Amino acid sequence: MRLGILTLIGLLTIACNTKINTSKKTAQKPNIVFIMADDHAIQAISAYGHPISKLANTPNIDRIAENGAIFQNSFVTNSICGPSRAVILTGKHSHINGFRQNGDHFNGSQPTLPKMLQQSGYNTAVFGKWHLHGYPEGFDHWKIIVDQGNYYNPDFIEHGDTTRIEGYATDIITNDALQWLQQDRTDSLPFFLMVQHKAPHRNWMPALRHANLYDSIQFPLPDSYFPDFNKQWASKEQLQTIYIDMYEGHDLKMTKSFGSTQLLNNPWTTDFDRMTPKQRDAWDAAYLDKNNDFHKAHLTGKDLAIWKGQRYLQDYMATIAAVDEGVGKILDYLEESGLDKNTLVVYTSDQGFWMGENGWFDKRFMYEESFKTPLLMQLPGTIRPGTKINAMVQNLDFAPTFLELTGFSNLSKDMQGESFFGLLNGTLNEDDYRDVVYYHYYDYPAFHMVKKHYGIRTKRYKLIHFYDDIDTWELYDLEKDPNEKMNLIMNTDYAQVLHRMRVKLDSVQTHYKVTETEFKKAPEDNVDKAYEQFKRLRGTPATFN
Repeated sequence: MRLGILTLIGLLTIACNTKINTSKKTAQKPNIVFIMADDHAIQAISAYGHPISKLANTPNIDRIAENGAIFQNSFVTNSICGPSRAVILTGKHSHINGFRQNGDHFNGSQPTLPKMLQQSGYNTAVFGKWHLHGYPEGFDHWKIIVDQGNYYNPDFIEHGDTTRIEGYATDIITNDALQWLQQDRTDSLPFFLMVQHKAPHRNWMPALRHANLYDSIQFPLPDSYFPDFNKQWASKEQLQTIYIDMYEGHDLKMTKSFGSTQLLNNPWTTDFDRMTPKQRDAWDAAYLDKNNDFHKAHLTGKDLAIWKGQRYLQDYMATIAAVDEGVGKILDYLEESGLDKNTLVVYTSDQGFWMGENGWFDKRFMYEESFKTPLLMQLPGTIRPGTKINAMVQNLDFAPTFLELTGFSNLSKDMQGESFFGLLNGTLNEDDYRDVVYYHYYDYPAFHMVKKHYGIRTKRYKLIHFYDDIDTWELYDLEKDPNEKMNLIMNTDYAQVLHRMRVKLDSVQTHYKVTETEFKKAPEDNVDKAYEQFKRLRGTPATFN
């Protein structure tokens, strides 16, 4: 018996030593956990200090900023879901990677970040939203939500098979990522894990446990909620105003009458129809009283518009609560397992989002709220806790940064991003990084009818050209006008600034190999048909005078 015990102790000792050796092997290269939400505005992360987020904290996302770095000027190259993801994977602008707008098909055969990491010995996985058509390449394991996905009982594709999974999308994606971390990855290899949430994308359906989370909170609506567009012609023609363009039932969960749970305008019924009877009963119970209160108030005009803004913000912020909980679970596991010491954790979004500024929701425009995206990173020993980075970076730069971090030297010759790894470890001065960023949006005619446009932003100025069935320019002095209300394009005091910006724009487009093919107009018939389609979907809006 004694020999048996000694033998068992010896075997356990060997096993423990083996695990320790494995951990040392893993420590040779840093792991990467890349968490990306969909449409998560900077205004909705409390680490950024916006008044809205102060009333709806995100303590777990904030942990990443506390443990590492928060970026104050992180931008996208194209503020729309699919194109942003393609840029992140390839490190190339939309016109080079070939995915310019939603509906395009991503060419998965081109070099991508996960493929390069896989080639250098990384175990790779992606869970959640893909939205690029076709299946992921360069991943040892993947499980992706179908198309845009649904909040409740979403359909997932895994190994080519589609399965409907009962539950809440954010929780399912988080649990899948945790299971892979805890059980399914190869312990002996460094790993690259992409956790890509649907939330807080439209139509902002909170988890049942959060359905009443912010009912008692009155969020501050922006001063520009009822805007006066001055020399901003494209802004006048968009279709993304909260109190005009949102669908009362689908987006705002408004019902037809007092005591009813039947939704008003709800053109996409699948989001609610796919709920189980138990889920739908709980949902209806959560919204009944607050909808009844609305009906009793008999709101019209500006009062109704303000109410809609509040309902939108309450649901949007409640949807983020489950994302924040999921981030906390992943951070907790990394800390409990000791993996946090050698793991770069990234939290970001595929673009920014409007939270009532200009009266808007959605994204697309090159204005700051849409163009700028949250970015927080932690890596003990490399990123000093509490670091604030003001340099202008883009999602274009993620791939080269991660590859430099992992020691990968054979970068694709087409990769256009610049590594900002030196900003993370303090070896690069912010003033020596990038002095201009380029943006190009193509998705027109499309939802919200935001015009095609391109432009550049420097530390102080921004120049935008809207084109297609419009031809207008906008110039902003961000130092004097951070909210971008004064278009200076015809202000003679800024003639020299405008000239310099135009020259710089030409130079940047030449550098990024932008050709005339990127400025094609959409057929007029397509534009007319799009307006008709959206008019039918919209139905008759609630009264706004």
